[in-house]
Amino acid sequence: MSFLLDARLKTDCIEVSDLELSKLLLMNNRNVPWLILVPKKEDAVEITDLSITEQHLLLDEINLITQIQNKLFNPDKINTAAIGNIVPQLHIHIIGRYKTDPVWPAPVWGNLQAEPYHQGELQQRIQLLKHAIHI
Repeated sequence: MSFLLDARLKTDCIEVSDLELSKLLLMNNRNVPWLILVPKKEDAVEITDLSITEQHLLLDEINLITQIQNKLFNPDKINTAAIGNIVPQLHIHIIGRYKTDPVWPAPVWGNLQAEPYHQGELQQRIQLLKHAIHI
């Protein structure tokens, strides 16, 4: 069985890179730096569906993306969550939040209006992320 990305994630996000365990996505909302890790393991819904080795690798990838968020975007807070109420495929949101963002301190889910990236801005953001991952 090959890995398939959930249709909603495909619609809402742009693929940035493949890490060892996960696919890294960028949520197409320029209001906050919003990245998503999706472990490439078919039928994974909960973190506990991963082996212990995969869970450790996922934590390493969460730490990497959090460090990149902090370095590139200097947020006031990082929100990290694996909720999955709407999209059951296991995915982890890593969102840079600012005290000045449109919905601070409320959660982004259901509160933050989507404002898609402009094309040039989107390509620039993807290249910036790809470069940061491979440093």
